[in-house]
Amino acid sequence: MGAYVKHRLGRTTANVALGVIGLLIGTGCVTSVARVEPNLAPGREGPTDTAGEGLSAAVRLQREFTDLFGAPRFDHMLWSVVVRSLDSREDLYRLNPAKLVMPASNMKAVTLAATAEHFGWGYRYETQLLTEAPIEDGTLRGDLIVRSNGDPSFNRLHTDPVEVFGDWANELRQLGIRSIEGRIIGDDNAFDEATLGAGWAWDYLGYGYAASIGSLQLYQNIVSLDIRPGAAVDDTIIVEVRPEHSGLELDVRARTGAADTPATLNLVRLPGQSVLEITGSLPVTAEVFTQTASVPNPTEFFVRSLRAALSENGIAVRGAAVDIDSLEDDYDEPLRQLLLHRSPPLTEMGRVLMKVSQNLYAETFLKTLGGQNGGRGNVADGREAVQAVLSSWGISPEAYVQYDGSGLSRYNYVTTDLLITILERMHRDPTHAAAFKATLPIAGRDASLERRMKGGFAENNARAKTGSISNVRALSGYVTTRDDELLAFSIVANHFHLPQATIDAVTDLAVEYLANFKR
Repeated sequence: MGAYVKHRLGRTTANVALGVIGLLIGTGCVTSVARVEPNLAPGREGPTDTAGEGLSAAVRLQREFTDLFGAPRFDHMLWSVVVRSLDSREDLYRLNPAKLVMPASNMKAVTLAATAEHFGWGYRYETQLLTEAPIEDGTLRGDLIVRSNGDPSFNRLHTDPVEVFGDWANELRQLGIRSIEGRIIGDDNAFDEATLGAGWAWDYLGYGYAASIGSLQLYQNIVSLDIRPGAAVDDTIIVEVRPEHSGLELDVRARTGAADTPATLNLVRLPGQSVLEITGSLPVTAEVFTQTASVPNPTEFFVRSLRAALSENGIAVRGAAVDIDSLEDDYDEPLRQLLLHRSPPLTEMGRVLMKVSQNLYAETFLKTLGGQNGGRGNVADGREAVQAVLSSWGISPEAYVQYDGSGLSRYNYVTTDLLITILERMHRDPTHAAAFKATLPIAGRDASLERRMKGGFAENNARAKTGSISNVRALSGYVTTRDDELLAFSIVANHFHLPQATIDAVTDLAVEYLANFKR
C-alpha cells in the first residue's frame, strides 16, 4: 500500500478540495470552506500563514480538521471523529469521541468483529436434508425436511441456488430417491420467530434492505421487481416479479404519468402481511428499472423453491411445501440425514456483509451468536455475546447501545472511540487482521466507495465501511499516509439537514488529507 501511495506523489488533490467547495457553495457554506481549502491543497507541508510556521504536522492536522468540521454550516449537527496512528498509538484528532452517535451500517463492523472472535473466520453454516421415512422402490415414503442453522449464502453472490438445488436432486437420486410421497418441510427453528429488527420503521419494510430474518434464507429473502410504465398516461404501471414462489401478492395502484412528471413510487407491506402495495407515479418515458422487495415468509419461499427445483430435476413431490410452524404435530427425532450442505467460510460471507452492506447477513450473524450455546438464536442473547467480546477488549457497555446487527435501527448508538478500538483490535490481532481488512470497501475501486475519493492519494489506499440511514453518514476504516504510517479513522455525522453529498464530500476530503499527511 505504501509503495503505491509514494508512486503517486505527483498527483494533485486540488480537484477534491475544489469539489467540496462547489458542494458547500451550493449550501451557502463557501466562506468557511474557503478559509480551510488552501491548507488542504497537495504538496503543502503546512499552512501558508506565518502563524502556522514551525508547527508540527500533527498540530497542523488538528487545526485543519478543527476548521473543517467546525464550519458554521455544521452548527446544528453533530460530528464525531477520531484519527489514531496505529504505528505510534497516538490519537491525531479527537472530536466528540465519547458522544453516543447513530452508526448506521458501521454497526456491521461491531457485529462482524464479535462473530469472528467467537467462531473464527473459517466458520461455516450447515443445512441438512433429513427424513424419518424409509426409501422403498425409489420413493421416499414420507416427508423431506430441510433444516438450517441460518446459512445466508443461498444467493447469487455465492453459488446460484438453482445450481445448489440441482446438486441436491442429483445426490438424492444417488440415494435411490425418484419421488417423494410426503411434504417438503422447512425447519427454521434454529432462530426465534422475530423476523424484524427492533426500531425498524414500518414504512420501509416492503423494501429489500429490510428483508425478514429467519434461519432458512433464499436469495437474501428478497425478490426483484422489474417495473416499467404502461403504454399510455394513466395506465397502471407494469410490475413483474422474479423469481417465483415469493408468496407476495401485488396490489399495484401506481399510474403512468406524463413525460415531464417525476417518479414517485412507494412500496408498502405491513408486518405479517403478504400484500405489497405499490403506489405513486412513473413517467411514460421511463426506462425499465429494478427494485427489490422483501418476501413475507422466507421459509415458505425456500421450501416452495426447493420443491419446484426437485420436480424440475426429475424428483416428483406429491406433498406440499410447508413451514414447520404450520404443522399440528412435530416429527419424531432423531432424523436420518440424507445430505449436508456447508456454506462458504466467514471470510467470504464477511466480504458480502461489509462490501455489499448486506443487512440480513448482519442480523443472521447476531442471532447465530445468540444461539451459540444450543438455544434458539435471538437478538437478546446475541447482544450478550457481543458484549462479552467487547468487554474482553476493554470496551465499556457505556460506549454503545445495540438493538440490531446491521445498524438499520435508529435505536443503535456507539462512540467513535469504540469503533476505533475495534479497528485497532482487528489490526493488531494476526488472526483477524488480513481477513477483516479484506472485507472493507476500497476507496475509488469497489463497493460503496467505488465512486468516492477518486484521483487522489486515498484512491486504492483507504479501506473503510460506509454507513447511511436518514440524517446519518459514517465512514470508519484505515488509510496509509505519504510516509507509510497506518492510521485508523472513524468519522460519523448525525442530525444534519444538508445534502448527503455535502457530508460525504467533507468526509472524503478529511480522508484525502490523511492519505496526503506527512510528518
